[in-house]
Amino acid sequence: MDKIAILYQAQLPPIKEGIQKPMKPGGYADSGADIAFALLKNQYHVITPVEHPNENIDKDWVFPDTEDGIKNALNKGAKIFWLNTVLYNHHNIEKFYNEDLYIVGQTTSLVDTFDDKMYTNYILATNNIPIPKNQLITNEDYNNFSLDLKFPLVLKPIRGRGSQGVTKINNYKDLLDRLHAMFSNNTYGTAVYIEEFLIGKEITITVMPKGNYMVNGKELFYDRPWCLPAVERYNHDNGIAPYNGTVAVMENSKVLSDVELQSNEILEVYEHCVKSAEIIDIKAPIRIDCRSNSTGKYYLFDLNMKPNMTGPSRSHRNNQDSLSLLSARKIGWNYVDLLSNILNQKWNTLSIDK
Repeated sequence: MDKIAILYQAQLPPIKEGIQKPMKPGGYADSGADIAFALLKNQYHVITPVEHPNENIDKDWVFPDTEDGIKNALNKGAKIFWLNTVLYNHHNIEKFYNEDLYIVGQTTSLVDTFDDKMYTNYILATNNIPIPKNQLITNEDYNNFSLDLKFPLVLKPIRGRGSQGVTKINNYKDLLDRLHAMFSNNTYGTAVYIEEFLIGKEITITVMPKGNYMVNGKELFYDRPWCLPAVERYNHDNGIAPYNGTVAVMENSKVLSDVELQSNEILEVYEHCVKSAEIIDIKAPIRIDCRSNSTGKYYLFDLNMKPNMTGPSRSHRNNQDSLSLLSARKIGWNYVDLLSNILNQKWNTLSIDK
């Protein structure tokens, strides 16, 4: 069995237009440790930075995504790298693509491209996938721009992590005040965007890449990306789902009922999500957030290239189901089932254009 190394975000991503100032290094070490612990406990050959990792110490289980961190994993025999980290063009993992490795995760170029929400919206809209009406605002025109949308609105960074920096705006004064605050401290660069606030239900859909899967003891081949059951988000804070790092998703999320899952509205948005994943050509799961209007029609408003993969593998993290795991449980998967099926979609670094 090939040895598996889990990478976490120790190398800060470069600052780009529209992205918040880099967070402190150490991102996703907790979920990476959850993944490593679960796989190792179930007889997968997981390697770790220390010989006897402590269940309670996240970084005992995961390698930093620095050049030295990756070299350390390679020296320990790693053949499969699970990229549980923020990816971007020229990420350190690219330096090792000629090593004939296997990757669990997206390509760096895909993430770099589609983390830009405005570009993603453009691609989706040109392919007739429903997205909310939106408008770009820069620090040069925010005092005298022409507003084409009606309140309430949602203000968002062009790049960001989940709902961080996302704010519901109820009137013009609130909008100007918030724009002034964001641009004056340069938290999100020189541009942000606004979109119409949809008053209906919010759901999130995990889309799996095409490939072979084990479902209910049967091996199935999907020749297109496919959707895990939709999860409803509720208990919003001023109309916005709270950031997962602040509120555990188990406290404000649930899988839709069987009747809802078979509704025309949900089946239609599934198809839009699958089409989006095909356009992007995903190699690992993505999570798509959607919201309905007053008539129940769903619009796609955020494509997350790296869904959170926390899970209850360690005894002190029993409430750490991710949105994707909540969804996976509906089709009979536990945490290890989800991870093993994601692992099965690994791809070889020699198979992609450099």
